[in-house]
Amino acid sequence: MDGTLLNSSHEVSDRFFALFEQLHKRGITFIAASGRQYGSMVKKLAAIQDRITFVAENGGYMRRLDQELLVTPIETDRMHEVLGLFDDTEGAYPVLCCPGHAYVKTEEEDFLETLQEYYTEYSRIPNLESFDDTVLKIAVYHTKNSEKHIYPLVKHLEDSLMVKVSGQHWVDLSHQDANKGFAIKRLQDQLGISREETLVFGDYKNDLEMLQAAAYSFAMENAHPDVTRIANYRTSSNDDYGVEKVLEKLLKSLD
Repeated sequence: MDGTLLNSSHEVSDRFFALFEQLHKRGITFIAASGRQYGSMVKKLAAIQDRITFVAENGGYMRRLDQELLVTPIETDRMHEVLGLFDDTEGAYPVLCCPGHAYVKTEEEDFLETLQEYYTEYSRIPNLESFDDTVLKIAVYHTKNSEKHIYPLVKHLEDSLMVKVSGQHWVDLSHQDANKGFAIKRLQDQLGISREETLVFGDYKNDLEMLQAAAYSFAMENAHPDVTRIANYRTSSNDDYGVEKVLEKLLKSLD
């Protein structure tokens, strides 16, 4: 969603909602996939929430209406291992992401203001290490640059965890099966939809597996270079209606 469907003001355009109605009438299934929390995604797409499937937390959680379709938690011992890596890292803020809720330790107001854009439901707790409920993902925010300051600290975990630079300020760590591509493939199997019948958009590294699950994979103009290299097609930026332009072409091809 961020950097793709949402513009730089974190808004979904009216143009997209109008296109969705036309796509829906033609029996085309729309999936919203994001590193965001489920509740945050619903808030952005409230007008159509009862007709779409949500892939939240980078694929760790998938839901349609009241039905949970996929829950892929990170193991507790791995959670503790990851959290310990940031004890002395200035500017780093870990977030425990759970189904429907998130937990942070910090009381830093600037960070909490940023957090509210992506997590509509969150709480502050004194000790993240003692948390013992289901955790889907550990999202680590860095005030300057996540790829430069956080990724090097967790790169060695890539053999056993899904490690994704998901934005300029975010690195996400989760179970190896918790990625957007795994979730999309699960839906493709359930719905009987082939790779050749799937169109996806992406802009950052947490979209790589999802792009590989579709024959019609589009990189946004504002995409990370790794996304541009792997996508089969290109479109304009999220601020220049890159998603909407492709969907308009799709509709014209169906007429």
